[in-house]
Amino acid sequence: MTPEALLSRWPTSVQKVELLNGVLIFAGDFDERDLDTARRTYPGRRPVLNVDGGLEVHPAGAGDPTPLLA
Repeated sequence: MTPEALLSRWPTSVQKVELLNGVLIFAGDFDERDLDTARRTYPGRRPVLNVDGGLEVHPAGAGDPTPLLA
């Protein structure tokens, strides 16, 4: 373990990952900083926070995605 790993936001706060209908669902406690990281990590994809504090990464498309876990 390094200090950089402890200060990192991604993916250290991930508790569980699932794939549902092409959408990656990361369970954990995420915020806007994690959305920025997800945008850089998954270019062209559409990340969004859901009501459980999880992060969803939707496939490419037009507009903002609707979280699966609303």
